[in-house]
Amino acid sequence: MLTDHQRQHAAEILRSAERRRTPVAPLIEAFPEIDTEDAYEIQLINIRQRVADGAEVRGHKVGLSSPVMQQMMGVDEPDYGHLLADMELRQDRAVPTADYCYPRVEVEVGFVLGDDLPGTGCTEADVLAATERVVPALELIDSRIRDWRISIADTIADNASSAGYVIGDGRAPRELDLKAIDATLTSGGELLAEGRSDAVLGDPTSSVAWLARTVARFGVPLKKGQLVLPGSCTRAVDVTAGQTFTADFAGLGPVSLSFT
Repeated sequence: MLTDHQRQHAAEILRSAERRRTPVAPLIEAFPEIDTEDAYEIQLINIRQRVADGAEVRGHKVGLSSPVMQQMMGVDEPDYGHLLADMELRQDRAVPTADYCYPRVEVEVGFVLGDDLPGTGCTEADVLAATERVVPALELIDSRIRDWRISIADTIADNASSAGYVIGDGRAPRELDLKAIDATLTSGGELLAEGRSDAVLGDPTSSVAWLARTVARFGVPLKKGQLVLPGSCTRAVDVTAGQTFTADFAGLGPVSLSFT
């Protein structure tokens, strides 16, 4: 476990890397004792700083929600990060790739909450009752760690590698089988990735319930109006300037994001 001074120093390293868009070596090289508790505290240091500077928390994202990714990282549960207002992207406004280090996109079925979620003991039924609508979403992920050479501590500290998000209109959850939404990702007419919503812990609703229970341990509620991105239905795809990506969800509709 790290000291408070080391956590502050690690947070500043990541904050500077993001601000300057200059990736850094994995934190585990400079701080070999770092563990997941340290990593979440480092994440929170930077989130608190951004909120103090005027940003607003708009929700959370879940990462490592597939068994394959968990096995790759050597963990047995997902991780999470924060979604802030200044991370919200628009379908009608191209995103400059130069603003990021190693941008990638992921395809997700997002949950917009119409009511607060319970924390400890939150169930899938609670999530469905509280969800106003499910939405087609693209998450822009990025790593401030050089060449994506991340450990679990690196990605958690780096806000679960989250950088931005865009969502479409969506539908009420009762209108869909949330475990069987087929999704594709295309660019320029080329199919880049495809998957189904049950790739996320077998049911993306389970991912949202896990998140509510987990953040409750830190005194963080999931509130009415917030967005939860429960994890990707497909593999992540690298972004290059000039591309437009469209994620299309059966029964839910498309959402697009363009890059310059």
